[in-house]
Formats: sequence, structure tokens, C-alpha cells
Amino acid sequence: DQLFDYILWIIIFSLVVGYYFVVPIGGADMPVVIALLNSFSGVAATATGFIIQNDALIISGALVGASGIILTNIMCKGMNRTIWNVLFVGIKVSTSSATSGEGVQKTAKSYEPEDTVVIFENAKQVIIVPGYGMAVAQAQHMCHELEKILEEKSVTVKYAIHPVAGRMPGHMNVLLAEANVSYDKLYDLDQINPEFEQTDVALVIGANDVVNPAARHDKSSPIYGMPILDVDKSQTVFVLKRSMNPGYAGIDNELFYNDNTIMIFGDAKDTVSRLIAVLK
Repeated sequence: DQLFDYILWIIIFSLVVGYYFVVPIGGADMPVVIALLNSFSGVAATATGFIIQNDALIISGALVGASGIILTNIMCKGMNRTIWNVLFVGIKVSTSSATSGEGVQKTAKSYEPEDTVVIFENAKQVIIVPGYGMAVAQAQHMCHELEKILEEKSVTVKYAIHPVAGRMPGHMNVLLAEANVSYDKLYDLDQINPEFEQTDVALVIGANDVVNPAARHDKSSPIYGMPILDVDKSQTVFVLKRSMNPGYAGIDNELFYNDNTIMIFGDAKDTVSRLIAVLK
């Protein structure tokens, strides 16, 4: 009975520590934390393997623990932050408005999906940039359908995947794989960034902070220094969003107000479906 009490107290203590360890961490950092917790599960499995003298459990736990740490490190580099900063500091949320530092009101251009068809048909290369908004709208199958239609019109289609896009490690990769998008068309940040300058259309679907140009030059921005996808260097940028609301960092996205950016408001799945219908 006393041993059972000890085990019960250990479980309760672990639950409390785990809860307060994870709760303060914000949404954009969750992919990093999930990878780290996955690594911890491997360490726990390895420890269990030593206790019960099970070689298979020791080896598999060590592999999970090591791969989790490696993935955590990759994702931290993708945010230009350390794991300690993610766990104990977080991103300071800003309350900036849609005005510039001089107080000048900024405006964003908005089109309907049907108005964009000519631009897509005349493009030679289109890069699709998925984000959390695509996951929420479950628009990955529509993206694949759009990809096939554009390729029938001799348009090259690629996907740009940011390391921390979504809410878990490899979130975008999993969703696109579910839609049968070829893995060869998925490019990470370092591979795809040099291509944006030669790209006719960048289609941003629900991504926000990971495409914000402020990360490159605004030292007062909470995301300053974070590597981003250089979609603003494309000839035309279409941004699919439900509204002008900021991302997790709580700051306005400069990309939305650029001369070469066109906003398309609405549910991403519905918007891409309408675009597909007209292209057909």
C-alpha cells in the first residue's frame, strides 16, 4: 500500500510539473515543444529498458530520444532562437496597429479568386506557401488539385515549407502527403528562398509570421532575426486569409501592404475551390 501511495504521488507530481511546463508556451512554439517532449519519451523508454533489461527498448528509446533532440535543434534554428528561449522566455506579443511608424494609414489590395485567373495562367512558376490556415481549412486536397491543373497549363508548381509552419513538427509535410503531393515538390527554406526572385506567383495559404519581411530589418520586431520565406521577392504575391488579424507574434505583417501583394479573403478551401473552377 505504501508503494502504491508513492507511485500515485509521483504520477500527480509529474502531471503538475508537465502542465506548468507546457501551458506558458505559445502556439508558434508548440512544434518545438512537441519535438522536445517526443525526445523525452525516448529517454523515458530507454530508462525503462535499463530497468527491465530489455535491449530492444533501450535501442528504440535511444533512437527516438536522439531524433527528437535533432529535430528540436533544427526547428529552433528555423526560428533563430535557442531552446531555453522557447521554454522560458517566449515571444513578446506586440499590440501594433495597421499604421506605420509615422502614423500613415496603410492599405491592402483585395481581389476575388476569379480576378486572379489571368495571372495564374500566364505564370511560368508558382510557389505555394502553406501555413496553419491551410490546416484549419483542410485545404491540402484543393492545393493538390490546383497544382495538377496548373501543371496541365505548363506551369511549374513547388511548395515552400517553413520549419515551424503549423502546430507540430512536419505539420505541413503530413497534410500535403495526405493529399498525395509528391515529396519531390516540397522544398525547405534554404532550398526555395533563392527561387522567389524568379517566381511569377507566390500563393501564401494561411501563413503569417513566417513570411513577414519585418523579420529581416525591423530590430524592434519580436520576430527580428527569424529566418523567413522570401515570398515578397516574387513578382506577385497572393495571400489567402480569413481576415487581416496578426499571427502569433501579434504584429502586422508588412507583406500584406506591399505593392505586389494581393489579399484574397475567405476560407482557404473555398477560395482555392473557386479558383480551380474558373481555371478549369
